[in-house]
Amino acid sequence: MEMIEYRDEEELLNLSLGIVTDSSVERTRKRKRKDASIPTHPFEGCDGKIFSLLQMREQMLKLDRKRQAPVENGNGLNLIHLLLITATAVDQNKVGSALENLNELYRNVSLSGNSLQRVVTYFADGLAARLLTRKSPFYDMIMKDPTDEEKFFAFTDLYRVSPYYQFAHFTANQSIIEAFEEQEETNSRSLHVIDFDVSYGFQWPSLIQSLSEKASNGNRISLRITGFGSSLEELQETENRLVGFSKGFRNLNFEFQGLLRGSSLVNIRKKKNETLAVNLVFYMSTLNNYTKISDTLKTVHSLNPSIVILVEQEGNRSPRSFLSRFMESLHYFAAMFDSLDDCLPLESSERLGIEKNHLGKKIKSLLNYDKGDSNCPTYERMETWNARMESHDFAGIKSSSKSMIQAKLLLKIRTHYCPVQFHGESSGGFRVSEKDDGGAISLRWQDRCLLTASAWHPIR
Repeated sequence: MEMIEYRDEEELLNLSLGIVTDSSVERTRKRKRKDASIPTHPFEGCDGKIFSLLQMREQMLKLDRKRQAPVENGNGLNLIHLLLITATAVDQNKVGSALENLNELYRNVSLSGNSLQRVVTYFADGLAARLLTRKSPFYDMIMKDPTDEEKFFAFTDLYRVSPYYQFAHFTANQSIIEAFEEQEETNSRSLHVIDFDVSYGFQWPSLIQSLSEKASNGNRISLRITGFGSSLEELQETENRLVGFSKGFRNLNFEFQGLLRGSSLVNIRKKKNETLAVNLVFYMSTLNNYTKISDTLKTVHSLNPSIVILVEQEGNRSPRSFLSRFMESLHYFAAMFDSLDDCLPLESSERLGIEKNHLGKKIKSLLNYDKGDSNCPTYERMETWNARMESHDFAGIKSSSKSMIQAKLLLKIRTHYCPVQFHGESSGGFRVSEKDDGGAISLRWQDRCLLTASAWHPIR
């Protein structure tokens, strides 16, 4: 597979640079005729620096396509220091200083360098877009969204090579299966899962397979999944994917009901005595205020499910400032980029796609949400989620030994790239650990917690 191309960006950039140089000359002439007492715009007089910045970014992208080996030069601490200085300048609207620092960053980063250089590249892009604002013709060039196909392949590749999403899904599914097994005498061998964010549906093939192993032709199991999605097209593709997969398991009755996010729960078909599981994997962080979180938990409680699964990236919800959000994101994504060393070689085209079309997209978006933006994801510490769940009359369910064994086995299978292992470890920098006295399981990269999974049931 060829290296990721940036031809569209270059063509737009070359066109835009021409606009900048022509318009800047005309603006300079007009300013000479204006009254000197008129207040100046923060960007006034910075056209040359903006031009230089975009030229340096273009040069960085051109060099990345030509490089065949990872770039090793550059001091990591100096690079991080420069990035933090730049973020501070952007936050304080010190345009001249910010442009100069961004120029220097683009001079020292690379999309084909080591993991630190690569993650800093996307943070530099996010800062550049934030500085230019949405009114700039260059904003959309820097923030250009990948196509739906590129997003799908990036997610698929990350799912396939890294334990990140599989840890979340397998751990959740294990808890759901255990809740189903506890009620087998009363549930008529029927399981209903309500997934508040079904996305591509990648969580559910492993559950289908596990339930099929428990069933027989004379003693079939029924599985119904109600999935909420962002579009009818995505829901239809997810349904086709899951129904097609389930046809290979003749001892399982499978149904899928897709609903658009925001649809009333009245539309959900429920059967008597079925084991009901609510799946909140990566969903709660999409709710941007406490009222929405509270309303969701009240709704879930009213369904009286046998089990509620909560899996989220841990972090500080609604940081007090842009810089605190920036630092939180930098620590998290630096760990994510670094963790890919355990999964894929640096020069891998799949890795480049994951970084550009999945992780890099998230980085740039996180740095450019406006205050109060309803699309901005927000994250909580596990202790905060515990308090929220308990205040809405949910009690925690202890993680089983099977869940921990499964998670450790997953790391051995999925972190296979590192050629050298030390001290008998076979999972590189990935770790799993119990939290809250066994009430939750976390996936960590070295000392950084990436995800935490927990299970709950309503109290009546």
